[in-house]
Amino acid sequence: MSITRINTFRALDDKVDALKKFLTALLPTIRASSGCQSCQLLQDQTIPARMVIIEVWDSIDAHHQSLQHVSRESIDEVKTMLASPPVGGYYQ
Repeated sequence: MSITRINTFRALDDKVDALKKFLTALLPTIRASSGCQSCQLLQDQTIPARMVIIEVWDSIDAHHQSLQHVSRESIDEVKTMLASPPVGGYYQ
């Protein structure tokens, strides 16, 4: 049975476009990861600073394995764009 991962982000007001560009650039890497069934980025139409990435995985372990493809530099870079820490969870 597949698992859905929902990641919620809130950009700083002056970093909305930068965060969207950054997250969009990550999508091909996520989609190419073993066990990824789908991945999409959505932006809140009322509050554009809010964005979510919805990922569907074969398993939680497959998602954990995919995190090896995200560099420490990328994590540090995205932190400079966020108004608050990202929130993520697994759903079924």
